[in-house]
Amino acid sequence: MGSALAGAFLDGGQRTTVWNRTPGKADPLVARGAVVAASAEEAVANSDLVVVNVKGNEAARSILASAGSLAGRVVVNLSDGTSGEAREVATRVAERGAEYVHGQIMTIAPAIGHADSVVFYGGDEGAFNRHRAELLLLGGRGTFLGDDAGAPALFGLAMNGTMWGTLNGFLHAAALLSSQGVEVKRFVEAASASLTGLLGYLPSLAEEVDRGEYAVPFGALKHHLPAADDLVRESRERGIDVEFPSYTLGLLRAVVEAGHGDDSYSRVVEVFRSGSTAS
Repeated sequence: MGSALAGAFLDGGQRTTVWNRTPGKADPLVARGAVVAASAEEAVANSDLVVVNVKGNEAARSILASAGSLAGRVVVNLSDGTSGEAREVATRVAERGAEYVHGQIMTIAPAIGHADSVVFYGGDEGAFNRHRAELLLLGGRGTFLGDDAGAPALFGLAMNGTMWGTLNGFLHAAALLSSQGVEVKRFVEAASASLTGLLGYLPSLAEEVDRGEYAVPFGALKHHLPAADDLVRESRERGIDVEFPSYTLGLLRAVVEAGHGDDSYSRVVEVFRSGSTAS
């Protein structure tokens, strides 16, 4: 990923100094016009905009700690981790006289630099605005979320959770379909309208959760229970994993047993918020 980021800056005509913990790994970038630094400190000394992309915020903190003076510079940390870790790095960088922006990359390395690639940013708004043009070279859909340096990581993890839940649900369905000799693409074609409608339902769920109001005139959560139970039984009969649908069934039962079966499906968020495990 780091090579892709540096490459995007080079493609955008930016003077780019690179440093990598593995000697020689930056050679292809040097061939494209990058200047290679012998150390992190040398790389920082040559730059007003310092971009860090390593595996985890602990590694980012360690590198920045050894990078010499950060005073007067803008540090953009594009390393993965939790929102709390990002805020901690922001605090340490600010203590050393630098402005901090955290970024969460929401694309794969080959898509870096594309106009439709998404990167979430948060932290020092003035620093972001001054370097907006350079940062948009990394992904045309760079979005600033506000002054909370932890927001990009939070948004990124929320997106990942949504992605994994969707993919796992679909792949469980694929296993169920294929267990009976049904081509999965046939299901996708037949259910395309329903799948599109499901994504279109998310904004309504978001509004209900934000308001904390779950009462609905129709579509009560309790009506999902029989179908969820059917999915568990069908999976068991076909020798397909039952843990995934059983977890969903447990969530629904927890809501109904708490007396909220007539509410919207969005009421499930309260089970997650409680930190309890549905079974």
